[in-house]
This record gives sequence, structure tokens and C-alpha cells, in this order.
Amino acid sequence: MSSIVKEILAGPIQMADQVTKLADEAQSFKQECMEIKGKTEKLAGLLRQAARNSNDLYERPTRRIIDDTEQVLDKTLALISKCSGNGIIKRLFTIIPAGAFRKTTMQLENSLGDVQWLLRVSASADDRDDEYLGLPPIAANEPILCLIWEQVAILLSGCPSEERSDAAASLVSLARDNDRYGKLIIEEGGVPPLLKLLKEGQMEGQENAARAIGLLGRDPESVEHIVNAGVCSVFAKILKDGAMKVQCVVAWAISELAANHPKCQDHFAQNNAIRLLVRHLAFETIQEHSKYAIGNKQNMSIHSVLMASNAPDADNKMPEDETQIAHPLGKQMPNQMHNVVTNTLVMKGQTPGNSKTEAHQQHHGHGDNARGSGSHHNQNPKHQHHNAHVSIAGTSLKGREYEDPVTKAQMKAMAARALWQLSRGNFTICQDITESRALLCFSVLLEKGPDDVKSYSGRALMEITAVAEQHPELRRSAFKPTSPAAKAVVEQFIKVIEKADSDLLIPCIRAVGNLARTFRATETRIIPPLVKLLDEREPEVSTEAAIALNKFACTDNFLHENHCNAIIQAGGAKHLIQLVYFGEQMVQIPALTLLCYIALHVPKSETLAQEEVLIVLEWSTKQAHLIGVSSIEALLPEAKSRLELYQSRGTRGFH
Repeated sequence: MSSIVKEILAGPIQMADQVTKLADEAQSFKQECMEIKGKTEKLAGLLRQAARNSNDLYERPTRRIIDDTEQVLDKTLALISKCSGNGIIKRLFTIIPAGAFRKTTMQLENSLGDVQWLLRVSASADDRDDEYLGLPPIAANEPILCLIWEQVAILLSGCPSEERSDAAASLVSLARDNDRYGKLIIEEGGVPPLLKLLKEGQMEGQENAARAIGLLGRDPESVEHIVNAGVCSVFAKILKDGAMKVQCVVAWAISELAANHPKCQDHFAQNNAIRLLVRHLAFETIQEHSKYAIGNKQNMSIHSVLMASNAPDADNKMPEDETQIAHPLGKQMPNQMHNVVTNTLVMKGQTPGNSKTEAHQQHHGHGDNARGSGSHHNQNPKHQHHNAHVSIAGTSLKGREYEDPVTKAQMKAMAARALWQLSRGNFTICQDITESRALLCFSVLLEKGPDDVKSYSGRALMEITAVAEQHPELRRSAFKPTSPAAKAVVEQFIKVIEKADSDLLIPCIRAVGNLARTFRATETRIIPPLVKLLDEREPEVSTEAAIALNKFACTDNFLHENHCNAIIQAGGAKHLIQLVYFGEQMVQIPALTLLCYIALHVPKSETLAQEEVLIVLEWSTKQAHLIGVSSIEALLPEAKSRLELYQSRGTRGFH
């Protein structure tokens, strides 16, 4: 920085010296030239002072101010040159406007003010002596730019921690008020000193710095800049060793950056953010183990643990110290949930390195829709960087039980919020999350957590199941029907859908739909509450219920016939007919699609004949806004034809 600044300053210093020399040689307008000489000499003195203090100068305003000063000196040099000619002819034919000297003098005064401000703003706290810096002339048309420079300069200087904290708080206010101000803060080099404050500052300063970074990452370009500045490693360090209040803000900031630029998800994962966030989620939610690792052969994955807990083994008994599970709110969990948690967390009584406890637990024929795939736990080579022995004792949990309950609850909420955004559309991260204790934590928090923790947990599960819907290996490993953790999660989904009175309703409907291929034919509790929601007054809820049911009834679902019959038995046909005839377009389309699937797969149903579904399908073929939908265009004629084949006698009654 020092050499760059000296190079920037060399040109204007030489120009100032030339102006001074030519002013002494002036043959005309001598008085005006002497006035310009005096101001130029002052400016040259300030520029030389800046060169001596080049290590302390803040580069962004330095470049801007010195560029402007150089332009002023260039114009001044051209003006003075006109006054230094010796010939009478030259003086006669050289025309200098009356206001030229006045304008040049004013420009020099502005440059003096700019350089003086630059020296003051870049000075140390002791040298500055709390003086009010004011606005430099260069910022007259953009005062916010000057304010940003001033706050960033404080962050860069050796000011006390309190002053740097206040400067970060000012940047928070600016970034929150206006997207353009946020971009200016990034452009003016505000991110590196904020990260430095986050690493070295006091708690309040760290909170302000983390909050500012979260607010600055409002678009992909800004997030990319912040990630390139090294935010991932700094945030990971805070999540591991920082104060819980700071960790809350860091987790929130991660969720903001990931939401605004999903490509940064993998950068956080590579810095162990997933493991650290899950650890916060698990703290006082479920009983801590001495070991924690994701995808570790020595420490079995959560799925292997779940299978091990179910396997009969007379030689393996439950450790006495793992029979009681602490709940985050200090309340006793229901026996069912208690048993699920206990069964999930109890490992077989063998050492972690014992080959019997490695990932040899068989998935006994419980693939998608009970097809008997028998798939084994997925060991993706990409995840081998996780296969390291990690001790929970080395992650600074000591003393956290004494944090106030509000902070603990906020930490869980922000950890769930971050995992929600990090998991969106990311197979690798979802696999890491499901191989940890996170599913079990989410099931507990979905039932007993505060409202915001429930909300973010539900949304995280919605995103994880959405990825599982697209990746059969993740469905089979994480949401296997025999998995206690998966059972616990589904149990909570059903409870929310049956109650149908919370903000969690839509995320849970979507999550159940995403898992439609994992349910066995014997699972009869899922369909009726979804069918009941088709009669919901809110179109959005009815729409989501219809979309979810389509995933059960579609041809791609191996058990589509079972599910279609279940929908009919739950009274779905009547509701769907009402939605097709009278529903808004947003719900008409999934309702008609579902009705077509039912007609296609169970055309012999007497209920369909009694409800005159064929007439509904016939009516639908004449509705331009319905047949224009690509999915319905292909499905509707086939369903109608199939139904006509059986309903000709169906109208007379089935035998």
C-alpha cells in the first residue's frame, strides 16, 4: 500500500512544484499568480506529508482525492503557463478569461480541503483527538460516500474497540437503509476491516461486524466479493469458539448470504459450517455424545446408528448414562418421542474402531415404496474429507449451559435458519445434514421448540426432503421407513397437518409430498389429513395439498393404485370436483391433474361413477385455460378414455 500511494502522489507533487516555479516567472497577472503560488505551495506541503504517512492512508479516498487534485493542478499549470511568456506579441494574443483565476483559486482551495480531510481521516485515534472531520469538498455532491469513508477509515485505524464497534454499527445502518449504500461500502473496501473486527473485536463490535456483513450480501456479486474476502473461515471460527450472542448473528448472516447466492453453500460446507451449526442445533436438544462426525466410518452415521439400535443383540446393552434425554425447554418429552430419541442415540456397545460397528448395517429391503432395494449406506468419495475423528470436547461447549435461555433459543433458531438456506438444492449438504443428528433435532424442535425455531426447522426439513425427492439414494438412506429419526420427523409432519392451524402447515405439506415415494402401503395415516385440506378455505393450502397428493397418485409412484384408493376412501373425489368446477385457477390445475390420475389408475371405482367424474372430465376438455396446460393436455384425454371404458356399466352400478 505504501509504495502504491507514493507512486500516486509523485505526479501531483511534481506538478505543484512546476506551478510554483512558473508563477515566479510570470510576466502578466503577477498578483493573481502569486496568490495561486501560495495555495499551491500549501497543497504541495500537504501532499508531501501524505507521502511521508503513506502507510496510514486509506487507499480508496486517497485514489479519488489525488486523481481530482492532479486534474486541478494540470489546469492550474496550463493557466500559469500563459502568464509566463516574455514576448509582447505572446502577451497580446494570449486571452485569459476574467474568471479563470478565481475559478482556479477555488479549485485549489477545494483540493486543499480534500487532502487535509484525507490526512485527518487516516490519522490514528491519538492524533485525531476526537475532532469533527466534517465533509471534504469532493463529497459535496455525495455526502454518504464521505460518511462511508470515515467509518471504514476508523475500522482500518488503531482506534479503540468501542469506536470501531460504533463505526461498524454506522455501516449496519447505511447497509440496511439502501442497497446502493451497501454496494458502496463493498466498493470502498469495507469488508476486510469488518472481518478483522469480527476476528479481533469485543463482543458488541463482533456482533455489529457480522450484522453488517449479512446486510451487505444482498446480491450474488456482493456475496461473491464477501466470500472471496475470506468470510467462510472467519464465520466458522466464530461458530466454533465465539460468544453465543455473536454466533447467533453469524448464523443469521450465513443464512442471508446463502439465500442471496446459493453458490456460496459449498464454501461454507468446506469450512465445517454444517457440522458446527448442527452441533448448535443439538446442544441441549438431545443428549451430547463424546464423539461427533459426519460420514465417519469409525463413528457410525446416524442411519447406521438407527439400524444398530433396532438390531437385536444380546451382548449390547444400553449405557446407563444415555437413558435420559434433556429437552431444551426443560420439559419432559412424551414417552413416544423419548423412546425414539433414546433408541436413536444409543450405539452398540463396541468401540468406534470395531469393524462390527462400521457401516455394515444392512438396509433390510426398505427401498422406495417397499420395493426391497436393499441399498447400502451411500459412501460418496466426495465426502472423504469429512472422515476425520472429531471430538466434541474440542469445540468450546464448556460453559454454554449457563447462557440465558433467550440466547440459547435464538441460537437454535438461527442455526436452523442457516441450515434451511444452506440445504436448498444442495445434495452434498443435505447428505451431510441427514448423516448427522440433525433430523432427530428437527423432530424434537418441531414439536417442542419456540415458534421461530419450529418455523425454521420446518423449512429446513422441507428443503432437505425436496432434495431427497430428486435423489433416490438420499431418500433410501435418510428417510428409510424403518429409521426412528425419519419416523419421528414424519410423525411431526402428520401432527401439524392434522391440526392445520400453524405457519408450519405448508412446509409440512410440501415435505410429506416430497417423501411420497418412501411410504409403504401399510402407512394409512398420511392421505386422510391431506384430503381433508382439499376442503380448506384458503386456496394456497388446498393447492399445496393437491400438489402433494399428486405425488402419491402419479404413475411414477410405485404404490399409485393404493394411494388413489386411499384418496377416494377419504372423500377426495367430492372435494376435487368442487375445486375443478369452482376453485381458483391456481388450485384448479393440480385438482384436475389429481382427478385424472385417480380416474386413470382406479377407473373401476364405484365412487367415481356415483360422483359423475366422467362428466367433470368431459367439461374440463372444453375449458381452454385447463387444456392449455402441458401436463393436463396429455393426461386428460387418456384419463377420460380410460374412465369411459369402465363407466358405461358403472352408471348402472358395480357388482
